[in-house]
Amino acid sequence: MPTFQFEAMDATGQEIKDVIEAANEEEAQTTIRQMGYFVTKIQMKKGAAKLAPGQKRKRPFALGGAKTKHICAFTRQLSILQDAGLPILRSLKILEHNNKPGKLKNALGETCDEIEAGSTLSESMSKSPKVFSRLYVNMIKAGEAGGALETILQRLADFLESSEALKRKVKGALIYPIAVVVIASLILVLIMAYIVPTFKKMFEEFGLALPAPTVLLIAMSDYVVKYWFLLLLIPFCYWLLAKLVRKFRHGRMGFDMYMLKVPVFGALIEKNILARTMRTLGTLVSAGVPILEALNITRETAGNALFERIFSKVTEAIREGEVISKPLQAHAIPGFHPLAAFFWLLMGSFPGVMIISVALTSAKGTGAKGAMETLLMIGAITCGLGAVMCGLFYMMKMKSRVIDELVVNMVDVGEETGELDTMLYKVADTYDDEVSVMTEGLTRLIEPLLIVFLGVAVGFIVISLFMPLVSMITSLA
Repeated sequence: MPTFQFEAMDATGQEIKDVIEAANEEEAQTTIRQMGYFVTKIQMKKGAAKLAPGQKRKRPFALGGAKTKHICAFTRQLSILQDAGLPILRSLKILEHNNKPGKLKNALGETCDEIEAGSTLSESMSKSPKVFSRLYVNMIKAGEAGGALETILQRLADFLESSEALKRKVKGALIYPIAVVVIASLILVLIMAYIVPTFKKMFEEFGLALPAPTVLLIAMSDYVVKYWFLLLLIPFCYWLLAKLVRKFRHGRMGFDMYMLKVPVFGALIEKNILARTMRTLGTLVSAGVPILEALNITRETAGNALFERIFSKVTEAIREGEVISKPLQAHAIPGFHPLAAFFWLLMGSFPGVMIISVALTSAKGTGAKGAMETLLMIGAITCGLGAVMCGLFYMMKMKSRVIDELVVNMVDVGEETGELDTMLYKVADTYDDEVSVMTEGLTRLIEPLLIVFLGVAVGFIVISLFMPLVSMITSLA
């Protein structure tokens, strides 16, 4: 479609310079007059490509997807432009021009093309599902139906900004502990790979009888030097097994139920999901989206198979004429799942499996077969005991609720008073605060635990290396 450059005057006499796409000059002038402007000059833009009816403009290739922060900024800017009274097509073209090349810019261009072809904004945005989610499109659709698009855009911008702020806070709090763990692991690996072998060579030259801690340390050093790939391979096999099991519906359910019961981290995941789903549902209800459609969209944004099942049960109950709070309370207890128990047994057996792998790979190289057999027995006991303890822990926790009574009661009050969206917002705010507090507390707890771990590890290395030296010095004296 040709592009026309025009100059016009608005109702206040102010000069306007802009571009517009139209089939011909007559249609362009009609569109400009409908915008409330008086045309003073118009001409076709040089080099403008003419497209056949139904043909779309070619967009530059863009890798990856649109970042959430860019979508947040776009939504806020669009709400401001709509509040100022600009036509939606012109607002989108302004934002398309201001955006950097990428998925979002391409999606805005395609949305403009669809609107010019006669589609509504929600229909146009639905053609770009990788940029505009189903939640986003349904919110826009509700705003169009109610004639309050600018209000819906403001609520949508607030929702996206709150979700992005919480995500940034959690990620930022975890950067420091992860960095400390990585650096500490590298230091321990370097000690095992370069320092311990030097002492081992010295002990062999003197022919010293090595105590059990030193034998264990040398075995671990040999393991790191000769079989370092097992340090990566064994955890990778655990991860790959979990990944393959999650490909199936029951496997995903079992893994998600397992993750919700992991100490500390499980509670953090649960509260984060509750904050996100309650805010999503509240935003959709306040926008006027039908409750069944709102629950379906909320289920898709949960990101956890157990919560998806809960929202499915709530949807079925509402179809039968019940309220939200009753099925929400009835289906909030996970119960037993065999694959969840399987993942707990895997977690419990992991330390023992690592000890057994050290014993098996180092039995020949240390010259202390008896000590390695002892280590092998310790690994087998650790493996069995860890699996049993984790299995018992799961049996104790499997019937604990994943949705607190607080949520059920507030939803019940919201349904009775007709203020469901307000109550859902309050629940979301409450859990957002709890996630922030838990994240800060976890960060503060991890630091002293890492210091204790490093102290124990370094102390074990020092004691194990100096015990033979002290014995040698004593015998020489």
